[in-house]
Amino acid sequence: MKVILNEDVKGSGKKGDVVEVSDGYARNFLFKKKLAEVATSVNVNSIKIKKEAEAFHFAETLKETKQLAEELKKVTVNLKVKCGENGKIFGSVTSKEISAKLLDMGFDIDKKKIVLKEPIKSAGSYVLAVKLFPKITSQISVFVENE
Repeated sequence: MKVILNEDVKGSGKKGDVVEVSDGYARNFLFKKKLAEVATSVNVNSIKIKKEAEAFHFAETLKETKQLAEELKKVTVNLKVKCGENGKIFGSVTSKEISAKLLDMGFDIDKKKIVLKEPIKSAGSYVLAVKLFPKITSQISVFVENE
């Protein structure tokens, strides 16, 4: 019997797959637990349309993310903080502060996407990586100066 899986089923397939299973397995396990539905032509067609829509939206998101990555390469974030002698900062500059400054500049970047190995503790110029999407990273320049 051909069925469409509504959830990932170990040993059978992933969500949305059309698989061939035995009649008893389908009736007694998959249908009862609502893990699958009968693969009628209407259901198969609707799954196909959903997959095409998801692929289209993924491609659009990927395109927008690549464009954002190119724009971020040109951005320099200027932060003014209180410093002591020799350019030591009172406290530190974190990804949260960089994210807030980017938001003021018109870029909505989550603080978790900014790769900062350790907080910035001295004035100067830094180049930081920003992970926007799997396999898409960009770089921003951060310039920290004394007030």
